[in-house]
Amino acid sequence: MVTGEIQSLNAAGLHPVLAEALALALTIRPQEKAPGRYELRGDDIFMNVMEFSTQTAESKKAELHVQYVDIQLLLSGDERIYYGIAGAARQCEELHAEEDYQLCSAIEDEQAVTLKPGMFAVFMPGEPHKPGCTVALSRDIKKTVVKVRASLLAR
Repeated sequence: MVTGEIQSLNAAGLHPVLAEALALALTIRPQEKAPGRYELRGDDIFMNVMEFSTQTAESKKAELHVQYVDIQLLLSGDERIYYGIAGAARQCEELHAEEDYQLCSAIEDEQAVTLKPGMFAVFMPGEPHKPGCTVALSRDIKKTVVKVRASLLAR
């Protein structure tokens, strides 16, 4: 997992493909978009814009992916994301290969990061993460999740 801020994107140390994907997303101004999926480079790079209320961590399950890297960018509100290293997911349900997600009830040695507007967190395939959690009180947030096909990083 890597975190950073948009204002210092060049110093975040991201793989060039991930930095480019985030830059592509920002050029179409996600803060002005309605919730939904927006293709940036077909199925290789796309983003999902979302608006919802944060929930307690206890009421949510962690997710992990196999084919895509997640770049979670907070646009408004505040959000806590619980996460773990690859292999830390426990009590997992079946893999939904077509949609590239698996839900898990626990993360071994769970860590947390708090995002404010303009901050992002990058989760590689296999890294469990539980986004959309309450920081202090439930709040409405707007965010985008930029999805990058992991195989692009090997080129």
